[in-house]
Amino acid sequence: MQPLAGPTLLALWERGLSRHALDRSALLAAAARPDWPADTVVDRPLGAVNASLLRLRAASFGPRIDGHVDCPGCGQRLAFALDTQVLLDGADQDMAAETEVAGLRLRPPSLRDLAAVAAEADAAHGARALLARCTLAGDAARLDEEALARAEAALEQLDPQADLALALQCTDCGHAGNAQLDPGSLLWDELEVRAHALLAEVHRLACAYGWTEEQVLALGPARRACYLAMVAI
Repeated sequence: MQPLAGPTLLALWERGLSRHALDRSALLAAAARPDWPADTVVDRPLGAVNASLLRLRAASFGPRIDGHVDCPGCGQRLAFALDTQVLLDGADQDMAAETEVAGLRLRPPSLRDLAAVAAEADAAHGARALLARCTLAGDAARLDEEALARAEAALEQLDPQADLALALQCTDCGHAGNAQLDPGSLLWDELEVRAHALLAEVHRLACAYGWTEEQVLALGPARRACYLAMVAI
C-alpha cells in the first residue's frame, strides 16, 4: 500500500476539511483501496473499511498507535499504545456475507448505515435502528432485550473489525471499561497534523528561495530537511 505523502496527502486533507467524519472515512478508504469503485465504499462492510484505514495509517505513519482516553470515573488521562498488526489480526479471513439469528437474516453494517443513525441521540434507539438497517429478513422491531442482545452479538461475530473496542483500566481510580477506536478519525487527525507541517515547510522555503509549492513538495524529505536547516541558520 502506498503511503500518503506530499501532494497526495495535501489533496486528501483539502478535500476532507469540510466533510463529516464518516465522509472522511469513506474518502480515506477510497484512497487506501483504489481497487474499490469509489461509489461502493460507503456500502462495504465496516470491518473491511476499518482494515483498509488501519493499513493506510500504518503505511503512512508507522504501525505503532499512541493514543489517550479520559477515565470516565475520575477524569485522569490514560495513555495507551497499540500495534496495528494486532488490530488487523484476522482481518484477511473470509467473512460470511450474512448470518441468521433470533429469526433475522443479517448483513454487516456499513458507513452508509452509520450515517443513517448518526443523529440518533439515544444509544439504545440508535442500536435498534442500526440493526433494522442490517436486517435482510425478519422484523427487528419485535425483538425483546434478550433476542436483541443475541442479534447484536451475531453482528459483532459476523464482522469483528466493525467495532474496535479497547479494554482499559484506570491506574488511579481502578475504573475498568471499554474505549472505542475509530480508524477514520485516527487517520484523519494524523493526516491533518502532517498536512499543516508540510504547509509550514512550503511557506518557509517559498519565503527563503521563492519556490512554488510544487517545487518544494517535489524535493525528497531528506533534501527538504537540509534546506530547512540552512534556512534556520
